Amino acid sequence: MDRFDYLIIGGGVAGTTAAETIRQRDAAASVAIVSDEPHRLYSRVMLSKPQFFLEKIPFDSVWLKKPEWYDQRQVTLLSGRSAVGLDPEKKAVTLDDGTELGYGKLLLALGCKARKLPVPGADRKGVNYLRTIDDAKEIIARVKEAKRAVTVGGGFISFEMCEMLRLAGLEVTNVLRERYFWEPVLDEVSGCLVEEAMEAGGVDILRQTELKEIVGEDGVRSVVLKDGREIPCDMVIIGIGACLSADWLKEAGLEVGHGIWANEYLETNLPDVWAAGDVAEFNDLILGERIMCGTWVNAQVQGRHAAAAMTGERQEFRLVSYYTAHGFGMNIGFIGDVMPGPDRMMISRGTPDTGSMVHLLIKDGEIIGATLINRNEEIGAIVKLVEQDVKVEMHLRELSDSDFDLKSLLPQQG
Repeated sequence: MDRFDYLIIGGGVAGTTAAETIRQRDAAASVAIVSDEPHRLYSRVMLSKPQFFLEKIPFDSVWLKKPEWYDQRQVTLLSGRSAVGLDPEKKAVTLDDGTELGYGKLLLALGCKARKLPVPGADRKGVNYLRTIDDAKEIIARVKEAKRAVTVGGGFISFEMCEMLRLAGLEVTNVLRERYFWEPVLDEVSGCLVEEAMEAGGVDILRQTELKEIVGEDGVRSVVLKDGREIPCDMVIIGIGACLSADWLKEAGLEVGHGIWANEYLETNLPDVWAAGDVAEFNDLILGERIMCGTWVNAQVQGRHAAAAMTGERQEFRLVSYYTAHGFGMNIGFIGDVMPGPDRMMISRGTPDTGSMVHLLIKDGEIIGATLINRNEEIGAIVKLVEQDVKVEMHLRELSDSDFDLKSLLPQQG
């Protein structure tokens, strides 16, 4: 059995950043990455750009590491291999081909998988998900031949793919299970603003319905909805979230919820095992709750932080996550915890008629998150207000004034 001082499961940005950081901090240690994809590190951010799918950006710009990068840093890359078993007492991981790898310290950065749509015909050729570069290649090829497309879901994937498909000249129908787009992450007013922009861009949105079946012979001919309507189409793109395949981790005794449970140091309940990236359901000290965060920046920073911890620098992980989406002439931003709840208050800035709005979520007198529509210039100030736990309960009226400068609430640097 081969043994590595540091074994990393996952070849994405969290795992690769961790390997790079470990090598910088420990020149002599043996390091290995196990990746279930046959590729070196590439930009998943690029996979969300319509210009990439329309081949206005060179395909090779997606690669973030050259093939020789791994050898030059003496990082063993085991690509196209999946971890299927973990023995924490033996300190060994079993791969899908039966190979066992021993470890001194283990990082689980395996990422989540696209959630599959459980309807008849969902495995037909022409039904696409977007999680990997191979998924992107298939969509790029299919868009060149298709004339009509259906997207399923009300989040990032559908939003960005709808814009790309319309720019490619396809007729596009979006099928939503919810009442409005991005529910419940966006409030209804903001969601309707997004829908208005999408509909003005030529997208037909069908709300509060679901697919019953995907019909076709060799490929896709149409989708049938639960209410009986049939929508002709040549391709379907499904974006209904992501999930963690965790049975083998649970069997090893790892504590798993929606993701792999980790504390504020990104340590799991098993000795010498850390988690980072999309799969880490970690104790967020800023928000005071356990969260998962699927952003690129979060994965990159967590990979670096976990690697530092694995090499002896044990510090609390603190980061206010935020991400943005652009499409149909809109800029949409999400900061921190954006889920509504009975224990939090919402303060609105701006009005729908201006097309520019911010909704601040406040809990225990502090801003814990925000959603922004065409107001991304306020992201920096809001991130700092969340990060610094600034008390705002005495300023609720000012917060609702869209002209009020949020930076004025930040502690003065002396």
